[in-house]
Parts: sequence; structure tokens; C-alpha cells
Amino acid sequence: MRCRILAVGGIKEEYFAAGIREYLKRLAPVFPVSICEVADLPVPQNAAPAQIEQIVAKEGERLLAQIPEDALLVALAIRGKELSSEQLAAKLNEWSFSGRRELIFAIGGSCGLAPAVLRRADFQLSFGPATFPHQLMRLILCEQIYRAVKINRNEPYHK
Repeated sequence: MRCRILAVGGIKEEYFAAGIREYLKRLAPVFPVSICEVADLPVPQNAAPAQIEQIVAKEGERLLAQIPEDALLVALAIRGKELSSEQLAAKLNEWSFSGRRELIFAIGGSCGLAPAVLRRADFQLSFGPATFPHQLMRLILCEQIYRAVKINRNEPYHK
């Protein structure tokens, strides 16, 4: 099964990029993960709620255009299901044997994920009620995938 992180916007800070590269490098031999970015839209400083809704919807269209019909989609959503590292490892194992060709984790932009993406998702995953910058969330997700793979392989790393 292919695994891909599909994210709105790019990584601007090198320290996030370096951390992400490190986890992708560690994952490459055993569970390769690729990253695909779609362009984010500028959010005016005093944007009205309707304007933000339109921006999120457009970013959602861009994400959905990159998701094959038969892909298993996991949307990162603050209101999603919280899983321990062990539970995420079990889910990753379950998803790997689902018969789908691709597992996609979707991360929204600074204003979140579009309702259409959340509706399309096979699973909504939350890393807790706190709000994280979307760039940091990408790093956290890479680390958690790496941790889950290590747990599933009974290899040291997880404590």
C-alpha cells in the first residue's frame, strides 16, 4: 500500500522541513511515505466568515482532486477520534491490509479542512483538542506514523 500525506500549503520554516525529511528518510526502507502539497490561498487579515468558508472550500476542492476514488482517506480533524500511539499502530496495520492501494492523510490549511473533505474521509483522526499550526501538524504526523511502524515491527523506539 502506498502512503501519502496530502497537505494544503508548503513548509516555510527549515526546522519543520528538516524534521519531516528525517522521518521520511527513516520510513523509506520499511513504509515509504510521500508528501503532496496543494496551493493554499491567502486569507485576508480581517476576512469575513463567508470569505474564510470560500477559501476553505476552494482548498478542499484542490485536495479532493488529488484523491483517487479507491484511496483510503484519513482526515486530520480536531473533532476526529483521538488514538494512542498503540491504537494508531493497530489502525495503520488495519488500513495496510484493507485492500486499498493508497492510504492518504489529509491536512488542511491554516483555516482547517473543508466539510467536503471531512465527508469523503474514511476516518477522522485527531491529535487532541489543541490547535496546531498546519506545518507543525505535518511533522507530528510523520513522527506518529514512524512510531506506529516501529510498534508494528516490534522495534525499539516507542516508550
